Amino acid sequence: MQISTTANPTPVDDARLAEILANPGFGTHFTDHMLTVEWTPDAGWHAARITPYGPLTLDPATAVLHYAQETFEGMKAYRHEDGSVWTFRPEQNAARMVRSSQRLAFPELPVDDFVACVDALVEADQRWVPDNAASGGGEKSLYLRPFMFASETFLGVRPAQHVTFMVIASPAGAYFKGGIKPVNLWLSETFTRAGRGGMGAAKTGGNYAASLAAQREAIEQGCDQVVFLDDQEFRYIEELGGMNLFFVHRDGHVVTPETGTILEGITRASIIELAGKLGHAVEERKVSIDEWRDGVASGDITEVFACGTAAVVTPVGELRSPNGVTPAPASTDLTMRIREALVGMQFGRSEDTFGWMHKVC
Repeated sequence: MQISTTANPTPVDDARLAEILANPGFGTHFTDHMLTVEWTPDAGWHAARITPYGPLTLDPATAVLHYAQETFEGMKAYRHEDGSVWTFRPEQNAARMVRSSQRLAFPELPVDDFVACVDALVEADQRWVPDNAASGGGEKSLYLRPFMFASETFLGVRPAQHVTFMVIASPAGAYFKGGIKPVNLWLSETFTRAGRGGMGAAKTGGNYAASLAAQREAIEQGCDQVVFLDDQEFRYIEELGGMNLFFVHRDGHVVTPETGTILEGITRASIIELAGKLGHAVEERKVSIDEWRDGVASGDITEVFACGTAAVVTPVGELRSPNGVTPAPASTDLTMRIREALVGMQFGRSEDTFGWMHKVC
């Protein structure tokens, strides 16, 4: 894919950039450029370009505003101690966007083109990738948001005939400030997020919109995230509002809820491989809420942790619901070993024995 570049004539100056990178927060500041590619049935993917970051002009009848035909990805770029910049398994994000596109009736952006687009924006805005070594360590990164939306102007329920793919980037601070701490979870007994045959396994904005009322309920109950159950029996654990779950058992084996109605997390898939290498068999199967409660009570479940792009891996604390509280398991040993192994690879502090890291520049 040929990508043209128009440099931003007024980039953020070095002094202001240093202020931003010192305390970037999350999703608040954006880099100097953005990448855009368009698709039509006749021309296919075309007009790939990097331009100065700025607002979009959309007709009020733009299809995405009415029918929510949209997909996105979330990934990060990491600066290593030698100054080089890397991404983590970008081909997996690309492959997942292909699967999401199939479910949303979008054209498929080839994996190689997806990776090339992300690389091009990261290279153009590489000065925005935080340097943790220069600041004494940490987990700051450049968050990358590839997304695709129905950009055709029409009112009618059918797949769009004009589609736009974009990549934007935002520097991100460490998910945990002041050290890792367990997240407390609220069990939703009112809302479900997805059902068999639905869009739960696609990374699309509607899935996140479906989680917001339940997430608000969780916050009101003093919790950090919400746990969703299946839509048929209201019995089996699916996922959190933005993370996948793992359960560590006393004999060392690990269980994670099976996919199908939940998103196939790339961090989740990496943990399955990594845990196996560490000598822990991993099962992907249905896990009931009673198994969680009873397992913690009996001591059979020794750790519970969640994972996702933002937090990487985090211990799970209490599970709260209208029926009471399930306490946090006492151990976080395997949780932290897995977290340290993944973060070490991502930031180049430990050997990448899986070949997961992709050098950008």
